Amino acid sequence: MSKIRGTAVERELVHMFWDRGWAACRVAGSGSMRYPSPDILASNGISLFAVECKSSRKDNIYIPLQEMKELEDFSRLFKALPLIGTRFAKQEWRFVKPDMASTTEKFAVFKPGQGATFDQLTK
Repeated sequence: MSKIRGTAVERELVHMFWDRGWAACRVAGSGSMRYPSPDILASNGISLFAVECKSSRKDNIYIPLQEMKELEDFSRLFKALPLIGTRFAKQEWRFVKPDMASTTEKFAVFKPGQGATFDQLTK
């Protein structure tokens, strides 16, 4: 995913959270500093999500297992629910807990239609 496209999908998701009455923000420096951090933090005052966003025009999304571990480590310290937000071309957002992903030796693998929809997540 290009940096410009990645930023656009992250912003799309932030707007969706706000439109649903949740507070959400993009995390500055996510993926570019030595400390682990998610792409988005979102909360409604009851639930707190740490979301790593991925989009693709391909059939699957592959995330290095180390990146998944870093999301889980951050989320544990922040007391947030770690989620992978996936956005496949012409499909709605889906949200998967890291431990629900299928894995290869080095990657977690996400497929279209896997996980909760945005409506299910924010109810």
